[in-house]
Amino acid sequence: MARQIAVLAWACLFTAAAQELPDGPGRTETEKSCKNCHGVARSISVRQDRDGWALTMTKMVAYGLKISEQDYSLVLDYLVKNFPAEEIPPVNVNKATAIELESRLGLRRSQAAAILAYRAKNGDFKSLDDLKKVPLIDPEKIEAKKDRITF
Repeated sequence: MARQIAVLAWACLFTAAAQELPDGPGRTETEKSCKNCHGVARSISVRQDRDGWALTMTKMVAYGLKISEQDYSLVLDYLVKNFPAEEIPPVNVNKATAIELESRLGLRRSQAAAILAYRAKNGDFKSLDDLKKVPLIDPEKIEAKKDRITF
């Protein structure tokens, strides 16, 4: 009985998720590709930019997803168009925790820790140039993310 309930719940979840998918090129291929391992609802629960979706799809192929190059492109375009990354609010580097620095700026744990240590030793950052002085931080990457940083 418990197994029947689980199967019914999964079927309802898949049906609801499929109904939530917007129409458009790639919808059928997305449903077909995702449902075999974990379901569509899980697939679309994350919002990502093109690079994020491409990385996710590359992982799925490595895990055994069988998909043609044409379907891969259709699914990628569909996900990017219909489930884009949500706007990430700027992070105040003088108040942010390590986790906020990691998630909002895409930093590694060691880089976030280096920012916190530098801030504790030298005080608040006053400019982007101050932030670029932190050891382990690539100044070019910080420059590229300057629109996500506040002081």
